[in-house]
Amino acid sequence: MLAQDKVTAFSDSVTYLAKPLNDFRIIIFHGVRKMPTISLEPVGRSCWDEPLSISVRDLAPEQPVTLRTALRDETGKLFRAHARYRADPHGELDLARAPALGGSFAGLEPMGLLWAMEPDRPFWRLIKRDVQTPFVLELEVLDGHEPDGGRQLARAVHERHFMAPGVRRVPVREGRVRATLFLPPGNGPFPGIIDLFGVEGGLLEYRASLLAGKGFAVMALAYYKYDDLPKSIRTIHLEYFEEAVNYLLSHPQVKGPGIGLLGISKGGELGLAMASFLKGIKAAVFINGSVAAVGNTIYYKDETIPPLTLLRDRVKVSKDGLLDIVEGLQSPLVETKSLIPVERSDATFLFLVGQDDHNWKSEFYANEISKRLQAHGKEKPQIILYPEAGHYIEPPYFPLYKAGMHVVVGSNTIFGGESKPHAMAQVDAWQQLQTFFHKHLGAEERTIPAKL
Repeated sequence: MLAQDKVTAFSDSVTYLAKPLNDFRIIIFHGVRKMPTISLEPVGRSCWDEPLSISVRDLAPEQPVTLRTALRDETGKLFRAHARYRADPHGELDLARAPALGGSFAGLEPMGLLWAMEPDRPFWRLIKRDVQTPFVLELEVLDGHEPDGGRQLARAVHERHFMAPGVRRVPVREGRVRATLFLPPGNGPFPGIIDLFGVEGGLLEYRASLLAGKGFAVMALAYYKYDDLPKSIRTIHLEYFEEAVNYLLSHPQVKGPGIGLLGISKGGELGLAMASFLKGIKAAVFINGSVAAVGNTIYYKDETIPPLTLLRDRVKVSKDGLLDIVEGLQSPLVETKSLIPVERSDATFLFLVGQDDHNWKSEFYANEISKRLQAHGKEKPQIILYPEAGHYIEPPYFPLYKAGMHVVVGSNTIFGGESKPHAMAQVDAWQQLQTFFHKHLGAEERTIPAKL
């Protein structure tokens, strides 16, 4: 006979209740408790710029958990984020309704587990080079609020792709042009856009491939450090870019009469020169670009634009040993011969500007372009300012690249930005540039509402 009632829990699914009753032990099965599951929407795969709904079911009521994400880039570098949560009274957790209690971010941030990821290797930028393969996102649910010590309750894997279904990738090697053209599903013709990146060189396709899913024919254009192109950018000859414009305009699946330009950083500077000197540019979006030549001479036919003078004595060093180069260029108002003659352009402009850009004075440059255009009777361009956003405003959900190796400078430099406002800027900028191109180039709206 047992001296007293005794309850012993042997597992999550079975409870033994033992008490004196004719010398028998009565075993009561309360039923099998379900294991927690992760629900992701869309299921299985999505495009990188597409919002991802994340929820967890079958937790204990108000159970404390940690959600952790990880992915490896194409070089094997690991990016991770984590956040602490508490399930609701029904044992459910929906990141669209539940605020993070801390970790890599805090508050109601449904996409925080992506945009807040940080590399294990400092000063490493997340870049997608092969857009025909996805990034594989791993998501874990851990018991408790210790990101590295909790028992794993659930795990899911999700593919984040860079080519929407039906998008076609066409390598371009025509004359001197080295590029990749991305065409939307269907027969077209489609509005055409040339996409230009910065001083990292090579051929980056991930922005063009994503944008092609929105109804545009987008050509990612290399201009140095790729294939048989020049190895440096000490000199830029716009005749190469003119050849690319003519190729795109003559493509049977690209509709005229003009095309668009999309450029970031050095790509914004070169895009501004293209819009100023070349025909066939109808609309242009520049992200943190320059109003003047920087670091190289720009040539077109018999015209030359020399670069701004470098002011090395104005470069600062942070307490972390990083260079802050934002004051390291002479003002184009002093060296007016370095100004790009934007007043010659008949294009419509949109400038997207991070106000915490430490690469150069993007806000000042955008305002000077606006003044120059208006002084010559041109349309006032649209300028959108993003407080606390840095230099590298990417498509949505890319992690902030706040500091890292500057190819031209040759040292780790500050690019600026704060994680959450920068992430908000990327979502908004992506929608703004699509809306702008739809309006000025004409295309069927295919945008997916983005959210943080």
